[in-house]
Amino acid sequence: MIIGIGVDTVDIQRFEQQLERTPKLRERLFSAAEGQLAIPSLAARFAAKEALIKALGDSGDLTWPDMEVRRNELRAPEFVPTRGLTAALEARGADRIHLTMTHDTGVATAFVIVEHGGGAE
Repeated sequence: MIIGIGVDTVDIQRFEQQLERTPKLRERLFSAAEGQLAIPSLAARFAAKEALIKALGDSGDLTWPDMEVRRNELRAPEFVPTRGLTAALEARGADRIHLTMTHDTGVATAFVIVEHGGGAE
């Protein structure tokens, strides 16, 4: 059963300008591993985090570090099952997150589906 759906789009150039204007923003929004990525990949991860918040209905007690995105063994993007993210899912009766991200021609987009379907993320 689908709990929520979220989508977000980020203008990569504006995102890069914001990171340049506020140097601490990168470390506040991203894990150490994420922070090493190129700007388009960071923009896609930011879009993923925003899309996740929309799919959950709100951010609740989630923090930016709770929403780390990595690539799995098949190179597909996924959220790391942090303690905070696991608690947010449990509070909403959810147990699975589907994530897709892309960036092209100056725009990064992410789409998230949160569901209850049996089995943990």
